[in-house]
Amino acid sequence: MTRPRIYPLGESALVCDVAPPATIECQRRIWTLADYARLLPHVVEVVPGMNNLTIVFDPLEADYASLAAQLDAQWDVAGHADTEGTQIDIPVRYGGDDGPDLAALAEHVGLSVDEVVKRHTQAEYIVFFLGFQPGFAYLGGLDPALHMPRRREPRLEVPAGSVGIGGAQTGIYPATSPGGWQLLGRTDVKLFDPARNPPTLMQPGDRVRFIPVEVRA
Repeated sequence: MTRPRIYPLGESALVCDVAPPATIECQRRIWTLADYARLLPHVVEVVPGMNNLTIVFDPLEADYASLAAQLDAQWDVAGHADTEGTQIDIPVRYGGDDGPDLAALAEHVGLSVDEVVKRHTQAEYIVFFLGFQPGFAYLGGLDPALHMPRRREPRLEVPAGSVGIGGAQTGIYPATSPGGWQLLGRTDVKLFDPARNPPTLMQPGDRVRFIPVEVRA
């Protein structure tokens, strides 16, 4: 695997960045490197992303060159870690008002609606990272046959719980917001709850399966 490129982000942060493609092996290295970085002195915040890791540190106490060297050395060690996350099942109502793009996606990929739902629910997905909005999990593992670009014109309001596809990934909108993903269905599962500990239902490394409870054309 390609080694990460480590570079400064202003005076108080650095980025470990790995060239595409995004793979579960790379993400496991990112997660374990993030765990390691959280234990380092003078590190203020650690933010894992897709093929990258951002680390915010106290510039008055930490030395960028030393911190970068430690992370680079730890990259090989992190590669031996195997994170096994929690299994999470998400019941979904596919199609109809809950999944207004299901028929268009089926036509785009040349499959029937039932086959799209079958392929979407047969896969086991891995949470690569959280971003966009609190609790939004970017899931890896989508069947290549279901890849579809985002909408040319994003919707101004996507309902909370909407399950969609954006390019090579699938995910769930935790809260109502604008969005451009192709919407297949909707779930009533609450992905973000400030009163819960932790507030986000999904964490990096968790395994996710979608369970069809209804399919409408």
